[in-house]
Amino acid sequence: MSSVAFITGTRKGLGRALAEHLLQAGWKVNGCSREPADWSHPAYEHHLADVSDEAAVVRTVRAIARAHGRIDALINNAGIASMNALALSPASAARRLTDVNFLGAFYCLRETAKIMMRQKSGRIINFSSVAVPLDLEGEALYAATKAAVESLTRVSARELAPYGITVNAIGPNPILTDLTRTVPRAKLDALVARQAIPRLGEPRDVLNVVDFFLRPASDFITGQIIYLGGVHG
Repeated sequence: MSSVAFITGTRKGLGRALAEHLLQAGWKVNGCSREPADWSHPAYEHHLADVSDEAAVVRTVRAIARAHGRIDALINNAGIASMNALALSPASAARRLTDVNFLGAFYCLRETAKIMMRQKSGRIINFSSVAVPLDLEGEALYAATKAAVESLTRVSARELAPYGITVNAIGPNPILTDLTRTVPRAKLDALVARQAIPRLGEPRDVLNVVDFFLRPASDFITGQIIYLGGVHG
């Protein structure tokens, strides 16, 4: 029987790469985004849902559980970024970043965990960012929401461990996606220069860590945050 994954933000970019990677590995994948996907696969189902909408998340997770009877993995990929000097950061940006990056991850984790607790197994992978350990100037709000995701990861890992569920997080360095295309190249270069391995990330770097967390042999690894590029927490 194929394993079932729920991946958020799968319409394009890294989310789509994650979905296609697991599909190629034989998983059944359910994805979501605020807009319809322009791609398809026989083992893929797309749900229209904004992760910041609690009711939409509840409906989506319940629909997946009804259709498949289980959810083996959650990958909390959906997220947004905003660059502003702290003194110029509007409250609206703080609310939107918190709603999507933190509350969205929380809603998906909470609802999926309910399914996994009943089945006594599951893998949850959240997304942080190197913006947290590097204390990136101009990204105070974004980094704060990702720091909250890291705390959520560590605490939920302890709460869910008795149910055979692992919870870990990945902190990618910049990858050329829609999230980073608006960032000035000079800023990206300066950030990359602070890494032990000075290059931009690629989807394959993230996919490698996802594979590691999903491996059956990784059932003793939980509450961890892995940063890419040689950045240290």
